[in-house]
Amino acid sequence: MKRHILTGGIIFLSLGLVSCEGWLGEESPMLNTVEDFFTSAETAGQSVIAAYVPLMWEYNNTYFSEFFIGDIASDDALKGGQNTADMAEAYDIDNFKTNAENTLLLQYYRAKFQGIQRANLAIEQISAMDTDETLTEELKARFIAEAEFLRAFYYFQLVRVFGGVPLVITPIYGSDDWIQARASVDDIYARITADLESAQADLPDKNGYAAEDLGRATSGAAQAMLLKAYLYWGNMKELSGDTGTADKYYEEARKWGSTFMTEQAGIYSLCPDYADNFTLEGENGPESVFEIQYMEEETSDYGEGNGFTRGTFATMLQRSRSTAFGEAGWGFNKPTQNLFDEYEVADDGTADPRRDATILTPDDDEIDSPEQEIYLGCPYLSIKRTLIGADRKYVKLSHPTRSPINYPVIRYADVLLLYAEASLECDDANTAKSCLEQVRSRARGTQDILPEFPGYRIPDWKAGYAMHQLADTPEDLEMAIRHERRVELGMEGHRWFDLCRWGIVKDVMDAYIAQETDAAKAETATFVEGKHELFPIPQEEIDLGQILGQNPGY
Repeated sequence: MKRHILTGGIIFLSLGLVSCEGWLGEESPMLNTVEDFFTSAETAGQSVIAAYVPLMWEYNNTYFSEFFIGDIASDDALKGGQNTADMAEAYDIDNFKTNAENTLLLQYYRAKFQGIQRANLAIEQISAMDTDETLTEELKARFIAEAEFLRAFYYFQLVRVFGGVPLVITPIYGSDDWIQARASVDDIYARITADLESAQADLPDKNGYAAEDLGRATSGAAQAMLLKAYLYWGNMKELSGDTGTADKYYEEARKWGSTFMTEQAGIYSLCPDYADNFTLEGENGPESVFEIQYMEEETSDYGEGNGFTRGTFATMLQRSRSTAFGEAGWGFNKPTQNLFDEYEVADDGTADPRRDATILTPDDDEIDSPEQEIYLGCPYLSIKRTLIGADRKYVKLSHPTRSPINYPVIRYADVLLLYAEASLECDDANTAKSCLEQVRSRARGTQDILPEFPGYRIPDWKAGYAMHQLADTPEDLEMAIRHERRVELGMEGHRWFDLCRWGIVKDVMDAYIAQETDAAKAETATFVEGKHELFPIPQEEIDLGQILGQNPGY
């Protein structure tokens, strides 16, 4: 059953646009002010729902699903599409050719700041509201906490892609407040963690919501994000040489991981069947910590801009261009041979079952047009959000570009692996091994595959992807956790950000490209260390903001 928690957002946005001039100018007896809207629990709730809505946005002047960065920029995926010219913005991201005119990055940037502005408005105005029989103290605190979580989440998305950005924590009502300098990355992470710590104290756990409200922020989601944010912050400080501060943030990450495991015990668990996480029936299931909600609808918003659909484009964007699997898609986000080879295979030929739940290998007779479907030598297809059945047929959509499948941003398996990583950074190898084994145990099921650490071999990019027999050392345990993140979370938008925060992105990408097809090598520019870890601030925003400045090398 699909949820409907986001349906009020567009209504609220429309009211905001109508009232905008009133907020900027002189008071008029016939003009509403922002305070006139915030008069009840219902309107307060609508403002919070409006802050969720930009999470769903994937299209304005171009498509900007996060997989165009998290997967395609990395060694997990190639751009795909009809040919190299199909969607030039994504081609540039795939091949280290991005410039400040990239419209995909511009739309991504603006969508996140729309969400931040809506969260700021909700926090400011709801905080000033009086409680009554409908807006109780508990509900008021929850609404504010939801908005704090969302503001933190939007900023987390921005800082990973662009580094420092303007830090705006109050609504912008007039042009005098429009020009904002960039804050430091440290300041952004400080705000993220402060918002999340405040939010987790007043958010209910997942069981505290009615079924129709699943998808809202929870205490578990906030605690998981604190684990993740402090781990990223620690990685960043370690890369800068500040190991003392890095150790402090790793301890904070481990603390929030432990808090999650204690306070959320019994609420989250790994789905017995890994593939259930990527079905309509499995949405908001026991493994779901936070996922962006979508629903199917028949309307089309092509060319209309943000906010005209509650379905996702990701399904059609990633479906095969062939008709062999049902209705044809557009063939973007193609898993690489490198990712395919990362999955373990037993001596009897049995593969890690997660591989076939992530990557579809078409037979020759399932490829209608090789020149359009085999991209730079790569035939593979992404599966997880394409709604494909056991019969290798895609579920038919009521509208070709509207899909109801949610985007799982945080799964319990992700939390376990983040906690394993934080524990290892704090010299707690036993907890790290326990978390790692929980993920591998679920993946293997009853099959004789995926042995416990350290009894297996994995590809070592440092040795040209030769197989490496793991030993029971901290270095190899770190290698095992990183391998597990890749195969457990493959094609879910994590890989690029993991490589960057670990400080190995140039070395890994150079090693990966060296063994790619000649066709793929011919398209790829050289990765420049100190530049390509971040993407450029969009030039239109620099022109508007005047004092933003640009990231190094762009």
